[in-house]
Amino acid sequence: MTRAEVIAAIARRLARAGIDDPRREARLLLARGLGFGVEALIAEPHASLSRSELRKAAIVTRRRAAREPLSRIVARREFWSREFLIEPSVLDPRPASETLVEVGLTRVSAGVSARAGPCRVLDLGTGSGCLLLAVLSELPDAVGLGTDISFDALTLAKRNAVRLDLGRRALFAQADWLAGLAGGWDLILANPPYVESGAIAHLGPEVRCYDPLLALDGGADGLDCYRAIVPELSWALRPGGAAVLEVGAGQAAEVAAMLRAAGLSEVETSVDMQGHRRCLTAWRPKKNQASRKKNSWKGPQTPLVCGRCL
Repeated sequence: MTRAEVIAAIARRLARAGIDDPRREARLLLARGLGFGVEALIAEPHASLSRSELRKAAIVTRRRAAREPLSRIVARREFWSREFLIEPSVLDPRPASETLVEVGLTRVSAGVSARAGPCRVLDLGTGSGCLLLAVLSELPDAVGLGTDISFDALTLAKRNAVRLDLGRRALFAQADWLAGLAGGWDLILANPPYVESGAIAHLGPEVRCYDPLLALDGGADGLDCYRAIVPELSWALRPGGAAVLEVGAGQAAEVAAMLRAAGLSEVETSVDMQGHRRCLTAWRPKKNQASRKKNSWKGPQTPLVCGRCL
């Protein structure tokens, strides 16, 4: 069979499985699953596939027809124009979450970290490390810490840091949100679990069956993790520092109220490319705000954290 014929056959199988835009998915599946590249498929549609390639095509097609995401099949996801390894232990990064990176970089450039020394970035629930590493890739003098409750996730995040040549500026540590950390952060990023427990069963199979429950379940109303994180932000941020939090649909107003109640100011909402209210940004006031913890993290060489570190 030629590449064009295989693509047509895959597209028919994916259409029966209810996958949107099956022909596009078929091209991507064959290109990435077999390592051809989309350009090669377009340039040589009549080239024949070997028996080994046909077997591989059948396997990846069967997995995608079972609604396993393409990114899970190839164990990679592009995020912020960089390629990240992903595994079952971490959330599959979504393009909409790039909004947090964009907003975080804007806040840094606006002067939230205008002080002596490198900008210090904290990523809570780092998963694959995509948020932290995307920000560090744009800030050559910044250092960062990614925390997660899952040691498997931290191991993967460290691998991604090394692959992106950011291993010297990024540290990863096992922690339950801000427990065991010191303050003094210029920028705090977080994309916590925010799906209501009862709504998880109604998510699409690509999410429900393949993203880890730990990264999805936000409790009965989806806000449990914000209740754990937000009250700690006022001491964790340095004066003038900013926190950028991703929120789910309909959650912005309640999380904004939590941020204001925690003593943070100038809460702003940002929308993603689809116009959804995707994240909230809040600042710790520059004056008249006592820090609960006097120590601050100086960089990868002196982590002030509890638990296992990478």
